[in-house]
Amino acid sequence: MNNIKIFVADDVNEDKLAPLTDAGFNVVKKTKLEGEALAAEIKDADGVIVRSATRITADLMDSAEKLRVIGRAGVGVDNIDVKAATARGIVVMNAPDGNTITTAEHTIALLVSMARNVPQAHAKLQSGVWDKKSFVGVELNGKTLGVVGLGRIGRHVARIAKGFGMNILAFDPFVSVEQAKDFGFELGSLDEVFSKADFLTIHTPVTDETRNIIGKDAFAKMKKGVRLVNCARGGLVDENALLEAIEAGTVAAAAMDVFASEPLPEDSPLLGTIKSSQRRISAHQRPKRSRASP
Repeated sequence: MNNIKIFVADDVNEDKLAPLTDAGFNVVKKTKLEGEALAAEIKDADGVIVRSATRITADLMDSAEKLRVIGRAGVGVDNIDVKAATARGIVVMNAPDGNTITTAEHTIALLVSMARNVPQAHAKLQSGVWDKKSFVGVELNGKTLGVVGLGRIGRHVARIAKGFGMNILAFDPFVSVEQAKDFGFELGSLDEVFSKADFLTIHTPVTDETRNIIGKDAFAKMKKGVRLVNCARGGLVDENALLEAIEAGTVAAAAMDVFASEPLPEDSPLLGTIKSSQRRISAHQRPKRSRASP
């Protein structure tokens, strides 16, 4: 089997690659390659493993003379041209359970950080100012969490959120009312989720139907003071519309783990706002004082 080359284009834990090495495959790992360098490595590869950073395009597949399978370590395959792969007889597969727990827990971490204004309070303290009253925050208990997408990650986020005493209202066109009840969640239309959510989290792939699903029209339907988390994919949230919603006070806080432009969101309107208007945006993130301690 040592003639069978598996090229690993993104950072995958060495322990997870050990079964391939132990089985006798020639595993070659080189990350952060682009253009001709990436094409040169894929040219003689029988299999390719990626995460989210590397895009496998039709042009790359044309340069791969032996490629038979492309594996994605994670949820979704939107960084792989599946149509082109199918036309060339290349199998595309993913490992959707690989980062379910990690992503769900990260979502909850951002959710709690927004509710308690942790980043703003930390920044203020680092600047030498003790300003406890401005960053008390709000409680999650009793609030409605809108979940767009009840896949593995969305369901796990909802389960954890229920432990905080949150009410779960979810939208997923592929989940029946009966299934939602089995999960212990309430199912609603997308408009209902937008209009009733105090906190909103999205867990869907990027498709023609979901691109910019959280945009100007969606923000117009939301409660004033809603808080938004996106740990799924860049392109699901219209960043210009989000900026407008933050400036208008519709969105009290937004926690973004992904951006339309990655890995560095240099062109994102949100990045400039964070740098130049920290004080103004933080003001939108100061709700009325709650009884809970910070």
